[in-house]
Amino acid sequence: MTWDKWMFLGFAAQGMFFMRFIVQWISSEMKGKSVVPVAFWYFSLFGGAMLLVYSIHRKDPVFILGQGLGLIIYARNLFLIRKEKRDKVINDAE
Repeated sequence: MTWDKWMFLGFAAQGMFFMRFIVQWISSEMKGKSVVPVAFWYFSLFGGAMLLVYSIHRKDPVFILGQGLGLIIYARNLFLIRKEKRDKVINDAE
């Protein structure tokens, strides 16, 4: 195994992606129920994007497809969260 910048990126990306589970677990434990905090989606988006770059470099079509599709879902969830917050601000102002 050769340690180069791509190997470092791969491990860093996997670590970023893994952190979403840690954030979700801690949030759920603190509330005593299953919750998905906004940070989960940010870790998913950034970790997924880093893993996509790594998988493109490795020319792994299975990994590319999986991460590429995941990014759409993560971005959509963040969009829906922002929309919900914006709508709440508008409704509270009325």
